[in-house]
Amino acid sequence: MSKKEYIEIRGAEAHNLKGVNVDIPRGEFVVVTGLSGSGKSSLAFDTIYAEGQRRYMDTLSTYAKHFMGVLEKPEVESITGLSPIIAIEQKTTGNNPRSTVGTITEIFDFLRLLYARASRAYSPVTGKEMTRYTDAQIIDLIMNEYRGKKCYLLAPLVVGRKGHYRELFDQMRKRGYTDIRVDGKILPLNEVDALDRYKSHFIELVVDKLKPSEGDVKRVRDSVAAALGIGKGSVALLESGADKPRHFSKHLVDPDSGISLQEPAPHSFSFNSPEGYCPHCKGLGMIVDVNMDTIIPDRSVSIADGGIVPLGKMRETKKYDVIRSIARKYNFSLYDPIDTIPDEAISHIIFGSDELFRVGEGGLSEMVTFDGIVDDIDEKIVCPVCHGTRLNENALCFRIDGKTIAEVAAMEMTELKEWFLSLPGKLNARENNIARDILKELGERVQFMLDVGLDYLSLDRPTASLSGGEGQRIRLATQIGSKLVNVLYILDEPSIGLHPSNIVGLTGVMHDLVADGNSVILVDHDTQILKEADWIVEMGPEAGAKGGHVIAQGTIPAIEENPASQIGPFLSGKAETELRPRAAKEAVFADGTMHLSTSQIHTVKPLEVEIPKGRLTVVTGVSGSGKSSLVNEVLYPALSNALMRSNVKQGNYDSIEGIENVDKVICIDQSPIGKTPRSNPATYTGVFGDIREL
Repeated sequence: MSKKEYIEIRGAEAHNLKGVNVDIPRGEFVVVTGLSGSGKSSLAFDTIYAEGQRRYMDTLSTYAKHFMGVLEKPEVESITGLSPIIAIEQKTTGNNPRSTVGTITEIFDFLRLLYARASRAYSPVTGKEMTRYTDAQIIDLIMNEYRGKKCYLLAPLVVGRKGHYRELFDQMRKRGYTDIRVDGKILPLNEVDALDRYKSHFIELVVDKLKPSEGDVKRVRDSVAAALGIGKGSVALLESGADKPRHFSKHLVDPDSGISLQEPAPHSFSFNSPEGYCPHCKGLGMIVDVNMDTIIPDRSVSIADGGIVPLGKMRETKKYDVIRSIARKYNFSLYDPIDTIPDEAISHIIFGSDELFRVGEGGLSEMVTFDGIVDDIDEKIVCPVCHGTRLNENALCFRIDGKTIAEVAAMEMTELKEWFLSLPGKLNARENNIARDILKELGERVQFMLDVGLDYLSLDRPTASLSGGEGQRIRLATQIGSKLVNVLYILDEPSIGLHPSNIVGLTGVMHDLVADGNSVILVDHDTQILKEADWIVEMGPEAGAKGGHVIAQGTIPAIEENPASQIGPFLSGKAETELRPRAAKEAVFADGTMHLSTSQIHTVKPLEVEIPKGRLTVVTGVSGSGKSSLVNEVLYPALSNALMRSNVKQGNYDSIEGIENVDKVICIDQSPIGKTPRSNPATYTGVFGDIREL
């Protein structure tokens, strides 16, 4: 921009802001900093972002506003110079079990497109590459390889399905065919009536009996066309005296086993689509761990007294209404010991049933089915069918460079980037022409993930396992991929959880956004971030009612020289921080230790950890090194289950020693404490109860 332009804010009074007047330069990397509670977020989100959203809503039609509601004007006199705004806040990415890093970044969408267009299919039986034939190729093969040989031209009708197929045989007889091959035997069609409906069958129609010679080209062409029509694009040729036919198909087919696959489409590789997901786990990769010893630990206890643990003790709920109906039908009482109740009734309670049970009395009664209590069980295990890949067998038959889409999704971003770069040299000319643009888009999106310090993530990582900071950086990477210009980005402390060595990449992304013609406002107080900023706005001087003022603003040199700035001395290196004296190593471990032996979990390799008692211990490391996995998935669950008889799902560990003198464990994480509008800090902490008593 030739002339410097500003976002001019006048009279901002949201929350604790005191009539703030400030000019924020457009097209630059701006950081709003200050003490916690000094008004940073009130200025950036509750004023600037809120006004941007309100103005966007004003552009919508009256009809759209009817559904979306009306946003109130923030407490500010005026704001000029606003661009369209995108806010990327510090929040979790949700707990949807179907959501992964690949789906929310849209990288997996492009990967599915790549596999649908440039992959090769391999038979799940023989492992050989599957092929497809044209009509002309099938005719040429028959004329050249079976010349002078007696053979049967077959059209597949049924492949490994149960049924009696009486109507199918009648239909083929009416069409004038005389022979059929049933489960490997050629039989006269008029002698076949019905098959065993409970067994799986393989049925092929004998379309023609051939002994190809030079003058039979027209006959072979007509017969092949008829067979392809009946077999829906597939035919087979059985040489007289042979046991196994050779299969040909206009679709993908294994010539040896006859297994055929439909042409792949992007949804064929989606674990959110019936065409692609594993039928056993429905694309979740996990199934409920139904351990009867855990569900019913003591069969001498009654259902009413909580004998079925996921149900709890008897109470007035709709679920217990259905269980009472089951009890009436099977003639038992909910107060009877579980070991006296019929097994069939227990099975209905736990696994559910399509059987109808009457709930309620008189005219208000209704007949309902019961889904069981399986969905109430939190313990999950890896699906034994797809082994956690979420995809069905057909999707895993397609490979690029010998890798299935599930294997590629399990790669870390660094490895994935290298694999994408290596692919052009491993694909043939046709595949390269198809994949060129897709690989370019994939490479760029993966690079954005690397730029924001998420090189350790894989596409199949569930979003529920991500921290708030990781989720925010993923949304940032997605926004970079959108390649918008003239947009104002507002971010809420993206440096949270980042190791100092990862922050350089994050600030580089901010500068890239600015270089593309955007403006960036960060709410942050990390000195590494501040030193990279083009402009700083410092709020203060204190928190709460004593804050809400702009105490300093300008470039880094201006902030360092401003005596009113509280962050200036830290940027210039003049600030002195007092630290308590360090204790000797012997003193640190004087009160004993807790010893933890872990197994593999996520990125945490098997290791031995010594934690001193009565001391402040910090677990640190670069992003993705396994800090949260060690503490939140191994140490805390192990202590909680051992000390408080909890049932918290825990990661693999071999042993934990030295907890004799520990009475209790409390986990304070980043989870929100609640969303009820009636809750406030006084009610949550219990202070308000003491105030009422006074």
